[in-house]
Amino acid sequence: MSVDMNSQASDSNEDDFGINSEEEDDDDDGGDDEEQGDIVDYYDGVAGDMEQQGADSFDPEEYQFTCLTYSEIQKVLCKEVNSIAAILKVLPAVAKLVLVHFHWQVSQILDRYKSNSSQLLSEAQVQPSSTCRSVPTPQSLQCGVCLQLVRRDALLALPCQHSFCKTCWEQHCTVLVKDGMGVGISCMAQDCSLQMPEDFVLPLLPGEELKDKYRRYLFRDYVESHFQLQLCPGADCPIVIQVQEPRARRVQCIRCNEVFCFKCRIMYHAPTDCPTIRRWLTKCADDSETANYISAHTKDCPKCNICIEKNGGCNHMVNFCWMCLGDWKTHGSEYYECSRYKENPDIVNQSQQAQAREALKKYLFYFERWENHNKSLQLEAQTYQRIQEKIQERVMNNLGTWIDWQYLQNAAKLLAKCRYTLQYTYPYAYYMESGPRKKLFEYQQAQLEAEIENLSWKVERADSYERGSEGELSANDRGDLENQMHIAEQRRRTLLKDFHDT
Repeated sequence: MSVDMNSQASDSNEDDFGINSEEEDDDDDGGDDEEQGDIVDYYDGVAGDMEQQGADSFDPEEYQFTCLTYSEIQKVLCKEVNSIAAILKVLPAVAKLVLVHFHWQVSQILDRYKSNSSQLLSEAQVQPSSTCRSVPTPQSLQCGVCLQLVRRDALLALPCQHSFCKTCWEQHCTVLVKDGMGVGISCMAQDCSLQMPEDFVLPLLPGEELKDKYRRYLFRDYVESHFQLQLCPGADCPIVIQVQEPRARRVQCIRCNEVFCFKCRIMYHAPTDCPTIRRWLTKCADDSETANYISAHTKDCPKCNICIEKNGGCNHMVNFCWMCLGDWKTHGSEYYECSRYKENPDIVNQSQQAQAREALKKYLFYFERWENHNKSLQLEAQTYQRIQEKIQERVMNNLGTWIDWQYLQNAAKLLAKCRYTLQYTYPYAYYMESGPRKKLFEYQQAQLEAEIENLSWKVERADSYERGSEGELSANDRGDLENQMHIAEQRRRTLLKDFHDT
């Protein structure tokens, strides 16, 4: 992952976004208010360690992006606007509407312009279509909306020649801007969709406050329509992410540290694609009450039936698996069975009630595993926090430097990174069609899960050593931990390489 660090957040024109700098300083001081269980930087520094250990150098999540401030993105947009305006021989305000219509794909606009320039402008709804007759200049001085007789200089019209009085235009624009409209304000005439450029709208808006709102809405629409740009979804964050190739990849804002998928702007969700994760989250929200009973964090022990609670990220509960309650001694060779849902091949021939029960059973199977890994992430983040505190304590007592103990921190970060990927394999598997490709995916999913559980157990064991309950971590144990990190990351990369954004 590459970030252009030349774009510093301090350069942003915060006044243009209404950000209170004093409140911003308070937020910086309150960095410890992050939700417990969130390791915000677990991607940082880990990839380099893995490559030094000889892991596959190809990272399926490698993605080039740049974080730009308001002033910087304005320069980018203005450059494209001026270029297109000169080529199309139109005003910059009209060029912006053309660019928005074609999602700022300059090469596509140029190709269309060469083939048919008039059709390009009519398709972008900035000039009337050749098949539609423009209304002749009105001889009467009557407004087409309020039907009042007005002076000729009080009548205004777009290229379609639909004339209305200035007062009606003002009311039309004012109402739409107050409703949050930027790009998209069109002619008031019935069945006329000709777009109003910003240099037509701005003089009609009463007061600087409303004009400033309109400019902000325009900027929002320009960025959101641009195929290479995304607004950071962080609260009140003015940063814009720029990429060369828009894909469903992980990006992170350098100002507010918000992590999200560039394509859909929700939480990063590899290997699940954007439409699928939306379907899954909607389903989870709709069926939340049905699934509540399994989201509780207690189960009955399969040996003695005593209620037990999971208080660590690892699924190894002494002698059985937390997920399937199977014997742990034989579980190492049965992860594939534990994470794979066994479809009933005869369910299509059974009653609708039976099919409904089977559908619910399948959903609960995947939801429980999705929820379990989310809970494990939170619990393992507590381990990460303890490790950080222990490292700090050792450094303060001159028992080594941060570099000496950083392998423990990196192990906990890599564990979170791998488990996060594993969590998002379950929505992918839930919607995946049965067949050879799903079998391969489930096999790789099980391989990743097995190595994550091994890594989780080793990290928790290292944490207990570092807390002094069992002495010091030996050099062999450290080597074993680092080797397990290498294996887990290889499994993760292999799965993403075969199934991420294919």
